[in-house]
Amino acid sequence: MVSYRYSYWDGTQNPFDLDEDDVLEALSEDIMNHGDVNRAMRNLMRQGMSGDQGQQITGIRELRERLSRLQQQQMERYNLESAMDDIAERLEDIVSTERGGIERRLDDARQQLESAGGDSDLNDVLGNAMDVLEQRAQQNTEKLDLLPESAAGQIRSLSDYDFMDPEAQEKFQELMEMLRQQMMQNFFQGMKDAIQNMSPEDMRGIQEMIQALNQMLRDRAMGDDPDFEGFMEQYGHYFDPDRPASLDELIEQLQQQMASMQSLMDSMSSQMRDELEDMLQSSMPSEMMQDMAELASTMYEMFPFDDMASEYPFMGDESVTLDQAMQLMDQLQDMDRLDDQLESVMRQGGVENVDPNKVEELMGEDARRELEQLQQLIQQLEEAGYLRRKGDRLELTARGMRKLAQSALREVFSEMKKERMGRHEVFTRGDGGEYTGETRQYQFGDPFDIDMHRTLFNSVLRNGPNVPLRLTPEDLEVHHTEHLTQTATVLLLDQSKSMGMFGYWGPAKKVAMALYWLIHSQFPRDYFYLVGFSDYAMEFKEEELPEITWNYWNSGTNMQHGLMLARKLLSRQKVANKHIIMVTDGEPTSHLENGHAYFSYPPSYQTIDETLKEVKRCTQDGITINTFMLEANYYLMDFIDQVTKVNKGRAFYTSPNQLGQYVMVDYMRARKKRLA
Repeated sequence: MVSYRYSYWDGTQNPFDLDEDDVLEALSEDIMNHGDVNRAMRNLMRQGMSGDQGQQITGIRELRERLSRLQQQQMERYNLESAMDDIAERLEDIVSTERGGIERRLDDARQQLESAGGDSDLNDVLGNAMDVLEQRAQQNTEKLDLLPESAAGQIRSLSDYDFMDPEAQEKFQELMEMLRQQMMQNFFQGMKDAIQNMSPEDMRGIQEMIQALNQMLRDRAMGDDPDFEGFMEQYGHYFDPDRPASLDELIEQLQQQMASMQSLMDSMSSQMRDELEDMLQSSMPSEMMQDMAELASTMYEMFPFDDMASEYPFMGDESVTLDQAMQLMDQLQDMDRLDDQLESVMRQGGVENVDPNKVEELMGEDARRELEQLQQLIQQLEEAGYLRRKGDRLELTARGMRKLAQSALREVFSEMKKERMGRHEVFTRGDGGEYTGETRQYQFGDPFDIDMHRTLFNSVLRNGPNVPLRLTPEDLEVHHTEHLTQTATVLLLDQSKSMGMFGYWGPAKKVAMALYWLIHSQFPRDYFYLVGFSDYAMEFKEEELPEITWNYWNSGTNMQHGLMLARKLLSRQKVANKHIIMVTDGEPTSHLENGHAYFSYPPSYQTIDETLKEVKRCTQDGITINTFMLEANYYLMDFIDQVTKVNKGRAFYTSPNQLGQYVMVDYMRARKKRLA
């Protein structure tokens, strides 16, 4: 029993999902032109694809453009210079709170002194305390009055300041904790939670971790094997939740964090950058600051991260805190890394290595869904049996090749219908073939292939509807059949440079695929060979057909060698019908001399003569040469005219989009013989 489930339409469902046949069809043109499945897949990933029913798969290029727009929006939204304003406001609040606290302390002391009344001893004690308090208040007020204008200078002064107001002291400690968090986050991802409310013992633990990390880096620099496992066993909790699995992974994390901080610094003005550095350094104990400086110096010497840090031109008005600015830098750095990864996919492939979670985090759910669609394309083709992996590369399977050939054949015949070229199916009467739908009276010597319906009908017409029926030889009728012969065909494909440069190669290869499928599906007893020629000729196996391409480096057109190789291949088969179908865009410009190709353009007399000699040898062996010219220049037409006079074959001038029509018509006509 089949069950169906329905869900509410939310606009994200696609009732016409693209299947593996649609994907392979989208790849076919690129495969035909360049013979590289991996290149075709990269181009598809780059551009995306559309289906006949309006389906759309977004490509990597569009995802990168969207990512770039999101990054630009962030820079146009925020004002990075405001990151220091928050610290300045907090310092102003701390000073204001301290001043208010001093005044309250003095007021409270004066009230206590007044309430003492006539008790002289108590008045003396309170009076002395009041003097000390007023003296301290005056000193503190003077210090507050003399605070530097810069935030960094104020932090240094307040670090040694003896606060009189507990609330102001607490606010200052919170500010120092925030700065320490930022300083530590420059190096260690996820350290923010670990630093909050940190005791002196906790600070010593972090300092010991930094010292141990410095030691590992020194060991690595000296060529020794650092004890990473022991390090993580003792200090791994500082790196949660993304605990690194190796020292190299830890170093990569450190690089990324330092690059984010460097990007923040580079995106600030020089004055603001100097002030921020002073503030962060003032927030740390001097000994720990020395250890962290060593870590930063060692990392930069061993693993420079200049190319990972980018300067971001912020142009917005929205204010940010220092913590928000650092988070913004992490986000922009992540966007840069994702963009680099997507660019690598466009150039080298590997879309399966892109993390959908990171894409969703930076670009949203729609982008994640679009990425997963791209990642599923390769899986679809593999599960359908069209592609398989061979190491890091993809290659067509035999099933994939058959599917491409079917598609090419369908396209060729669809073009024939458009142009009314379908009359190539001319059936002849004979034996041993397909029924034509016609019958005739039996004659002595015919195969006893009786059409029983017509035979019994003739008996009824002659004798009437009597039972039993009486048959005579005159009543017998036999089927007419189409007589099919066996053929051997070589398709000669010109692979010279001009075939690719002028757009001829793709259509020519598509015809080769169509011929391959036609012969294997409809005429499995026929023989079919494929030979490519440029400066030299070479036979290709049928399974290699999708990946062959034109020669980028050679312009020679060695028809002589191509015809020679084709003649040798056809000599192996003992059939009456032997054909060479040659597809070319130029006259012969090369021939063999002592086994080596000799090139000349314009064609030399010797090249023309040697090629025509090979045409004569083919003619003597009963091989018909049919030539399809993709160019109508004078030299080519003159040469082909000489070939047809010698061989009695046919020559056609056609354009690339009509090539399939002429080749297919010629093949079908060549293999059907009308019998008398």
